[in-house]
Amino acid sequence: MPMLIGTSGWQYRDWRGGLYPEGVPQRLWLEHYATQYVTVENNNSFYRLPSRETFAACRERTPGDFVMAVKASRYLTHVRRLRDPAEPVARLLGAAAGLGTKLGPVLLQLPPTLKADPDTLDACLKEFRTAAAALGEHGPRLAVEPRHETWWTDEIRQILVAHNATLCWADRRGRPITPLWCTATWGYLRFHEGTAQPWPSYGPQALRSWVTRLAGAWADDADVYVYFNNDPGGAAVINSAQFADLARQAGRSTTRTPDVGQVAATAAIPTW
Repeated sequence: MPMLIGTSGWQYRDWRGGLYPEGVPQRLWLEHYATQYVTVENNNSFYRLPSRETFAACRERTPGDFVMAVKASRYLTHVRRLRDPAEPVARLLGAAAGLGTKLGPVLLQLPPTLKADPDTLDACLKEFRTAAAALGEHGPRLAVEPRHETWWTDEIRQILVAHNATLCWADRRGRPITPLWCTATWGYLRFHEGTAQPWPSYGPQALRSWVTRLAGAWADDADVYVYFNNDPGGAAVINSAQFADLARQAGRSTTRTPDVGQVAATAAIPTW
């Protein structure tokens, strides 16, 4: 598979006139998004888990090659803090099963105050396999995004490796905020905030450095999911397209992304 590039969410009003032409109603934004991208990271599921029927509607509204990553509910990661995961994991997978083969990785973004707890992490990752088996499924890929420095130990790394769960690489202000561990046969990268103008854009040097890091970690035929979470002002749309162009220039295969010039001109956003 090529590098799968998309954005964290798609329902942003300030993307109207940029990614979304003025004549496209909001109820058709997902359909239009899917003509420009192969993948999206569903962030709404963190705040309120959609129903199975809602996920099934997303499956029906998107083309056959589309993949939706799902951010795990904050009830599991921030309220339960990964403890007693059976019920929230079963509920999450039961709902996300509506996506069918279009279900991509599940992202577990941990709260910044949550310190490392190896046994709890291991039990939670195991629960995903148990819950998936109960549904007659193999279970989704799992990406884990810890945000407290105590997680950066060899014990945590080995737990992720044992589950083929990838450590979510993350960038803030042009720098890695996680170790660059390769814990799985596939990768997951999130861009949170760049330092270029207009805020929170990324400049070419920062994006090019990440192309190099990914190329050094995974072969071109490995699945690497890349999501831009710097949504204000349409920066995520522009940067995702620029990142794809830089990756292709470096000889990497990527999925479809919008035309940088067309989107930038429509949205009046400057490019390099």
